[in-house]
Amino acid sequence: MNSRPFFRNRFVLIGDIVLIIVSVLGSFALRYDVSQMPFYFPAILFMAGVALLVKIPTYHFFGLYRRLWVYASTNELKLIAAAVTTASVLTGGVMWGMIAAGLVLPGMPRTALGIDWLLSLVLVGGSRFALRILGEQTGAKSIKGRKTLIIGAGDAGALVARELQKTSQLDWAPIGFLDDDPAKQRHEIYGVSVIGKVADLASVLDNHQVDEVVIAIPSASGQVLRQITDVCRRKGVPSRTMPSIYELIGGTVSVNRLREVDITDLLRRDPATIDDRLVGSSLNGKRVLVTGAGGSIGRELSRQIARWSPSELVLLGHGENSIFEALLELREDFPSISLHPVIADVRDEPRLESVFAERRPQVVFHAAAHKHVPLMEANVAEAVTNNVLGTRNLVEAANRHGVERLVLISTDKAINPVSVMGATKRLAEMIVLNAAHHAGRAYSVVRFGNVLGSRGSIVPLFKKQIARGGPVTVTHPEMRRYFMTIPEAVHLVLQSAAMGAGGEVFFLNMGQPVRILDLAEDLIRLSGLEPGRDIEIAFTGIRPGEKLTEELSDESMSFSPTSHPEIVRVESDEAVDGGRLNSIVDELGSLARQGETDVLLRVLDEVVPGAAIRSTPPPDMTSLV
Repeated sequence: MNSRPFFRNRFVLIGDIVLIIVSVLGSFALRYDVSQMPFYFPAILFMAGVALLVKIPTYHFFGLYRRLWVYASTNELKLIAAAVTTASVLTGGVMWGMIAAGLVLPGMPRTALGIDWLLSLVLVGGSRFALRILGEQTGAKSIKGRKTLIIGAGDAGALVARELQKTSQLDWAPIGFLDDDPAKQRHEIYGVSVIGKVADLASVLDNHQVDEVVIAIPSASGQVLRQITDVCRRKGVPSRTMPSIYELIGGTVSVNRLREVDITDLLRRDPATIDDRLVGSSLNGKRVLVTGAGGSIGRELSRQIARWSPSELVLLGHGENSIFEALLELREDFPSISLHPVIADVRDEPRLESVFAERRPQVVFHAAAHKHVPLMEANVAEAVTNNVLGTRNLVEAANRHGVERLVLISTDKAINPVSVMGATKRLAEMIVLNAAHHAGRAYSVVRFGNVLGSRGSIVPLFKKQIARGGPVTVTHPEMRRYFMTIPEAVHLVLQSAAMGAGGEVFFLNMGQPVRILDLAEDLIRLSGLEPGRDIEIAFTGIRPGEKLTEELSDESMSFSPTSHPEIVRVESDEAVDGGRLNSIVDELGSLARQGETDVLLRVLDEVVPGAAIRSTPPPDMTSLV
């Protein structure tokens, strides 16, 4: 496929010099009979000299030599008219001044100035649009469809350009790349030129006809993506992006993966490295079981685990629809993996026992949990039976059946918890750590903050509110949370799991906390609207069990770095008395079955380090969302 030719502007300049002279000659030829031309030759030379000295700098001032004329549009036509008119007026002014001073040779026709303006407009404008016509003819195939500018001329960008060219069903055509690599400037990839750097995006959108911008940099940080999308939004040009490097794990780069820029893209961080050898040794050829496999984290865990070729992957969850959807997705992406869907509740101890006896997992990732903070304030017994008793059932089954490695997915809300959900997850951590110390196996905990886009999280709620026309409800203007995308979090969970030798608590570097108000405003703008003008933001007050900011550790803990820059190990978590812990869990189970909510809250406050659950006001069911 041939691309449009990029005519160098020095050739356009040479053409203008010729056309200016032709225009002057034409103005005299149209004014007088051709046989009289020799008499006026000195005046013709004089006017041609003045026109060259005035018009070329004027055209340059108007930017006629800084554009790619194969993309000329009606905006360029207006520019040409303004430049030619200004140049002709200046030329006429100089000539009229010389006529008045008696400096012009005899026979200088004043009407030739007006004829010259008309001829210049036709010749200069016609020459530019002739370049566009020529470009359309020589590269007609490449410009068929939506003209697409690709950000990033690396491997992903090249593959996107190639697929856009060769896939006839797609209505997109690449017209150029932007890339910051100096070595790629003015070069072509599959016939598509690198026409500038990413910083030139605004001027490129002004000077070219661009229908769509595709960001083909899977490793781009959220800051870079934010800058690009802000420019596109201001210029009214839609943008799409490749998924992040974490989302592409186990997948392929293709135009089918292109999607609209999402809030998860704006909060991307620079990708961290992964120790393939370490992770591979912990998963390759192993029988792996994931609880909560139908949930957001569990499904992504399963997807990333599958790329390491376990001998068997068991998807355990109590929601049949979500497990079915996860199964279909994994079978499509990883047809060679042995997959086993299991519908079971971690609170059902006999059912867990039969699953472990039949499938004999070697590695277990425990992601099943009740996680919605305000709902658990109103359903304390459910939080206890699922998050605490369910975790103990799972850990005991793992112990009995010789599971080599177990990882609990925990939360920053487990630190000094003020919510039932946080307190029950802290108890789940203690159960896993106690088992690690007593069994001497590689059982560990990975703790991190909020994940963007998970079911029941704030982003889907905001999107629904925006779709309804608002208002978007934010609890407090200074409410802040740590956020990480699901693929990023799972990527680091797998790395942490591979490093665990037994009894560790790892927490992930969540970066800087994000203000929820900023998150809401970003989502509104990504929807093509303006906060406060198109969509109102309403503050509803802090909900039961919430803090203004979350913590990933408390003052009693000390930490040490790991081999991974994004993962830290907790060195001095609280000591766990196994006998007392089992008694506490038994007591909590009994109270939950009896529905003794007040006593449950008191016991949780007493036994969970730093807990202050009863300081939280009773839940108001109208404030849960």
